[in-house]
Amino acid sequence: MERVLAETLLSQSRDLRGLLGALCRGEASAERVETLRFLLQRLEDAEERGGGGGAGALPEAAREVAAGFLVPLLRGLRGRPAGAPDPDLPARDRRRVLRAATAALRSCARLAGGPQLAAALAEEALRDLVAGGPAAGAEAAVEVLAAVGPCLRPHEDGPLLERVAQAALALALGADGEQDEAGPLEDAAALAAGRLLPALGQCGGAALRAVWAGLVAAGAPSGPGRVGPRLLVLSALAERLLPEPGADRGPRAGEEDPDARRCWRFWRTVQAGLARAPDALTRKRARYLLQRAVEVSAERGAPCACGPREGTGPSLFWWCEKKKDELLKFWENYILILETLEGNQIHVIKPVLPKLNSLFEYAVSEENGCWLFHPSWHMCIYKRMFESENKILTREGVIHFLELYETRSLPFAPEFSEFIIGPLMDALSESSLYSRSPGQLIGSGSPLGLKLQKFLVTYVSLLPEEIKSSFLLKFIQKMTSRHWCAIPILFLSKALANVPRCKALGIEGLLALRLPELSLGIWKCTFLFSDVRDVLQRTMITHQILLRGAAQCYLLQTAMNLVDVEKVTLSDVSTFLMSLRQEESLGRGTSLWTELCDWLRVNESCFGRASACNPTGLPETPSLNAYVKNLVQEYITSPAGEREDCFMPDWFEAKLVAMMVLLAIDVEGMKTQYSEKRRTQNVLRIFLDPLLDSLLKLGTNAYMPVLRADRCLQLLLKLLHTCMLTGSGARDDEVFTLLQSFAMSATESVSDFILRRLTMNELSSVSDLDRCHLYLMVLTELINIHLKVGWKRGNPIWRVISPLKNASIRHLQDTDSGQEPTLAGQIQRVVSMAALATVCEAVDQKPELQLDSLEPGPTERFLASLPLNQTLQKPHPEEHSSFSEDSAASQGWGKVVAQYIHDQWVCLSFLLRKYHTLIPSSEGDVPDPVLPAVQMPARTLQSALGALTVLPSDQVLPVFHCMKVLVPKLLTSSESLCVESIDMAWKIISALSNTQLIFWSNLKAFVQFVFDTKVLTIAAKIKGQAYFKIKEIMYKMIEMSAIKTGVFNTLISYCCKSWIVSASDVSQVSLSSAKNYSELILEACIFGTVFRRDQRLIQDVQTYIENLGHDCAANTVIENTKREDHYVRICAVKFLCLLHGSNMSHKLFMEDLAIKLLDKDESVSKSRTRYYVNSQQHRLKNRVWQTLLVLFPSFDQNFLNRIIDKIFQAGFINNQASIKYFIEWIIILILHKFPQFLLKFWDCFSYCEENLKTSICTFLSVLSHLDIITQNIPEKKPVLKQALVTVLQWCFSHNFSIRLYALAALKKVWSMCKALRVEELEALTSVIESSLNQVENMPGTGNAKKNWQRIQEHFFFASFHPVRDYCLETIFYNLPRLSGLVEDEWIAIGKFTRFTDIPSDAGFQWYLSPTHLCELKPGDWAQQDVGSHSGEADSQSEWTDVQKKIIPWKNNAPDLDLELVFQDRVAKLGKSISRLIVVASLIDKPTNLGGLCRTCEVFGASALVLGSLQCVGDKQFQGLSVSAEQWLPLVEVKPPQLIDFLQQKKTEGYTVIGVEQTAKSVDLTQYSFPERSLLLLGNEREGIPANLIQQLDVCVEIPQQGIIRSLNVHVSGALLIWEYTRQQLLRHGGAES
Repeated sequence: MERVLAETLLSQSRDLRGLLGALCRGEASAERVETLRFLLQRLEDAEERGGGGGAGALPEAAREVAAGFLVPLLRGLRGRPAGAPDPDLPARDRRRVLRAATAALRSCARLAGGPQLAAALAEEALRDLVAGGPAAGAEAAVEVLAAVGPCLRPHEDGPLLERVAQAALALALGADGEQDEAGPLEDAAALAAGRLLPALGQCGGAALRAVWAGLVAAGAPSGPGRVGPRLLVLSALAERLLPEPGADRGPRAGEEDPDARRCWRFWRTVQAGLARAPDALTRKRARYLLQRAVEVSAERGAPCACGPREGTGPSLFWWCEKKKDELLKFWENYILILETLEGNQIHVIKPVLPKLNSLFEYAVSEENGCWLFHPSWHMCIYKRMFESENKILTREGVIHFLELYETRSLPFAPEFSEFIIGPLMDALSESSLYSRSPGQLIGSGSPLGLKLQKFLVTYVSLLPEEIKSSFLLKFIQKMTSRHWCAIPILFLSKALANVPRCKALGIEGLLALRLPELSLGIWKCTFLFSDVRDVLQRTMITHQILLRGAAQCYLLQTAMNLVDVEKVTLSDVSTFLMSLRQEESLGRGTSLWTELCDWLRVNESCFGRASACNPTGLPETPSLNAYVKNLVQEYITSPAGEREDCFMPDWFEAKLVAMMVLLAIDVEGMKTQYSEKRRTQNVLRIFLDPLLDSLLKLGTNAYMPVLRADRCLQLLLKLLHTCMLTGSGARDDEVFTLLQSFAMSATESVSDFILRRLTMNELSSVSDLDRCHLYLMVLTELINIHLKVGWKRGNPIWRVISPLKNASIRHLQDTDSGQEPTLAGQIQRVVSMAALATVCEAVDQKPELQLDSLEPGPTERFLASLPLNQTLQKPHPEEHSSFSEDSAASQGWGKVVAQYIHDQWVCLSFLLRKYHTLIPSSEGDVPDPVLPAVQMPARTLQSALGALTVLPSDQVLPVFHCMKVLVPKLLTSSESLCVESIDMAWKIISALSNTQLIFWSNLKAFVQFVFDTKVLTIAAKIKGQAYFKIKEIMYKMIEMSAIKTGVFNTLISYCCKSWIVSASDVSQVSLSSAKNYSELILEACIFGTVFRRDQRLIQDVQTYIENLGHDCAANTVIENTKREDHYVRICAVKFLCLLHGSNMSHKLFMEDLAIKLLDKDESVSKSRTRYYVNSQQHRLKNRVWQTLLVLFPSFDQNFLNRIIDKIFQAGFINNQASIKYFIEWIIILILHKFPQFLLKFWDCFSYCEENLKTSICTFLSVLSHLDIITQNIPEKKPVLKQALVTVLQWCFSHNFSIRLYALAALKKVWSMCKALRVEELEALTSVIESSLNQVENMPGTGNAKKNWQRIQEHFFFASFHPVRDYCLETIFYNLPRLSGLVEDEWIAIGKFTRFTDIPSDAGFQWYLSPTHLCELKPGDWAQQDVGSHSGEADSQSEWTDVQKKIIPWKNNAPDLDLELVFQDRVAKLGKSISRLIVVASLIDKPTNLGGLCRTCEVFGASALVLGSLQCVGDKQFQGLSVSAEQWLPLVEVKPPQLIDFLQQKKTEGYTVIGVEQTAKSVDLTQYSFPERSLLLLGNEREGIPANLIQQLDVCVEIPQQGIIRSLNVHVSGALLIWEYTRQQLLRHGGAES
């Protein structure tokens, strides 16, 4: 509109100055300024053509417009106070004004007749830009410079152009995308990069050189965000920096412009854009620059080379005319791969990956084996794949990289090592990459983990020796630089452990491998670790214990393989070993311990000597024995200058010394394995003489420093604990026996010392409570040792226990006579209560220690009379106490009181168990109680509730133990109190579900008291609140198990074990009671959650580690807790197997369970939850029928009469294949054992065919095992007649699957008839024989023949024997495996035998029968109800055969040509005949299918092929098709049938055309469609699969101009359908003309 207005004004006005002046007056609106711009541009065009009027006035007028209107306007837009427009001008209008004003200003500068105006305007705008004013001002200044820049003179204004270029480049590169949010400054930067710099670049000369110099200056892009602006500028200047031969170079064509191909910084920027750019547009610019450089090089033909920055190694880019073809091929494949990666779809990318292999073939010279192309180019592709959002693509990229050295030998390149330590390890940190491949068994190991191991071993072995050490050190340090998940760190550690032995790591590498957190202050060596990040300290604190233990094992093996022992000392090794958790990995007696001992033995004389003081302050000696001897001596010696009242020594030193002593002893044992055995004893005595000497003096030397005594006791404990052989009895260990004898020799001295310290008020501070704990631990250990070797009444321990008990009671009875309690007095009370608790625990576990008679004595009466939950009053600080002691007391007094109350309940639980017979059933039964806490149970239970509210969660165990005794006694008389106790205990357990360390012990105690057999029996008998509360908690625990694996295991294992013990009794009371809780067994039989992918991955890897057995020491050290979900079902099944149908209580229990299982199956079938293969519903039903099969031997005829209808009815329900097999199996077993049910079985075939659908296949499958069913029937002929009549009628079914199963049954029945020579059926011989011969000798390779072969070879019909194969392995492993169930549902028989909590029943069939069922592999035939096309899922080339009926006595009708079918329908519809077939079988969405249907009908396609005709009834389909499906031929071809369909259409003369972007796809605008065209459309998300792309004759792609890479599939199809129609119309029109 403004252009028309400008033309009108010029044609009607003779006064240009007046006209321009009029436009410059008034408000500077967008419309006014744009009109002025069009007017000036019109005058400029006229001036260039020489037709402008007023030649003298025009320059002057232009200068007036610029100076009087445009410059003030732009100043205002730049934020200056001159005549500015309305500040409230909207941003959109402001930009229009700015753009129009700058364009008008450029016209003024050209019309002014000289360069002065342009230079002046540029100078002013440059000043504003450099001054750094508001962002809006920068944008305006850039617009002005972009407008007037081309008007500047390259020679005269060269310095100005150079300064403008530098400022513009600084602005463009300054907004690097790393700011928090976009703003006007980024808009200005984009404007500078997109408009100003290209405009300046076209000027050439100084401006271009200035821009180029800035781009290649030393601050090359470092972050991904900084690459974008540089690539934007480079791509804008590509025509100048990468000019084609003969291209116009501008005003300074004589000068040589920069050649970007020869600059290494240019190529590094391109590579950064290809690999690290976060957005697709930046990556596209990088590919454009690369492609242009290649094209320019090819056109020029001149040699070109650009080396790397380092100056050595292969060139980043080079060109040689002799190698033109190879170079073009290399870069063509390279760019193709990068473009394909943009699609992010693995099915498109995977076929292109072989081209990546060819890149390596091109890149390495065959002559000298060196790199021809810089390897960084290859790394760009891998990095792009590693950073993909599609984790499948990332996994493919990582595996492809790890396989590089399997088939080729690549020369060494530093970039490879940097890439491995950088991007590759970053990618390897993703746990999901380590998942199993499809078809792999659980526990078989991660393919990526195994490839990683093989790759690292190969790569390290090929590294030069001078590089190997630094590479491995950086690799290990990378493992410490981030938080790793359990699975990646495990496989990285395993890969390192398999690297061949080499002297690669020194002290720095050893410390980098160091594991958990250490307390090193005592060792005065923190300086050694100040810069070291421990692998497991940072990454494995919260990992699963087995994976963590395995990783520690592998890291220790890594240290032994890679450490150069000459560079480390024994002190370094011992400190490193202490970072391992011995309870998780380095247990004595494991294979890893033996391997470590052997390593120390071999390298004993090679360890280095410390040049300075080592952590222990000991002189280094190469001998291990000498080192350990000095270590023990130094440890025993109390450090000088330490106060006696300080805190107890840290346990770290004792652990280290104990471990090194035992290692040295075992190393010595290896040396003397075949010589002197007494040497071991002598060496141990040499090591421990200082310790034994100190221990023997403890009881008599009152002046021995306390710290020394404590350290000796710590070392004694750690020696005894560490010495225990893992996985074998300690009695067989000579070293452990020697240590026991040492400990026994010092028992008297040690026990006297402990007695004195605990009873003589020597422990008086809060920190002394740790010492109390140490002394009681030592006392308990000494008691255990004496009990093992034989308890003697006069031994030293016996003499100590009684005085300890009496003194403790005396201290507890003492009061402070009304005075304020002192800290020392209160601490002594705590110590005394702890001592009593220890004595009670020891007596409870070892009856030999019983000191008093069974009658309650003074001790028992005192303990029973103690006020429960009495808190200790906090003492006031004493005058002589230190500040640290006061603060410790004030901060930790709550813990002190909690420990005191805890120990009270320990003593009380001992009393309750000892005198449980004295507990009355109600409170008033004992008028004068001797033991109040025992004989007043209601009050005690009420106190227990109070204790649960006071005690921390880690100290409630003794309260739970007391409740276990009290609740059964009070449940009848005080039910509400018992329910309150149960509820309070459950709340504590629920709150602990995330606390790993104490949860399981508390849960076990909770289950033992709530689900105690007595409690369950009483609760079920009275059916009160307790009964329903127990049921409620039972279901809550099952619900918790879905989140925390193992909770249900604890519950079911305890209940089953307790019921079995009572069930073996004659009374059978417990099992009768268990019937009230049969829901528990029911839920256990069907228990199992569908885990998330990450949870399944962790379970897979744990199984893999467990399968390694003793090869991984963690399996030996860490106890298998059997908390997997499988063990819940295993426990329930083994429990059921122990029950006997001859026992009435057992029989009733199993029958009740069977009815509940059938009801559960029915409710699952009726639920509306989606039911698909391996869904939760599928798994539930599968487990139901597995359990019913286990129960089957206990079913008698009377019971089966009650449930047989439900079993048959289950056969009519649409079920997955595995469930059908189980139902068929149990029906066969029923009919085999009780043939009288055959009459009801024949009735199943009498239902209406429409109601039966394909579920009749279940009963036909049963008839396929008629020989098994009739084994117990004397007269078989009537059964065979009935079977034959039944089967024959189903051979005429319209349904393909039914006919197939009927023929299989017919073959079995007829073979039995011929064997028995049934004369009555001879009349049918010819018909049946010809029918069976016809199906056996079916011509061709069509779908019907293949399915007939498959069903006969299928395991259920060919190999499975329902009777001989009846065993647990078939039920729980073989049949689920062969029927396609996910591996999570396979339970190997080994798990049943390993689960020893429930004994095995020798009478049950545990192992597989002689059949070879276990050797079979899953077939490709699946029996399942998927509608009327069940058997057609795998159609081959002759796909029309699928719908043909097999008529036993007639020949098949001739094949119908699909083309004739199409034409016939088209003719009936009265439409023109088209030869275009559109195949949409891969499309999922009904909306896309409906739209395509409408498009095909409108343009007259001959047919639309769909994956399923059921979609036609979808409302979304119908909404878009608007009845087109009624006028268009629709054909159903399922995706698995597409290959055969396409091949058939090819034979009919059709050209198969795919709509897909491929390496060889043809532009739609250049493709000529044949008349017979078949158009194959891809899936919405994945496009056309790679296997179908191979079937295409041609791929056609739609040309695109935008950034987004794909169109909606309906839109793409519509474009091609129209193009086909257009071309056919033109052809027919031309033919007619």
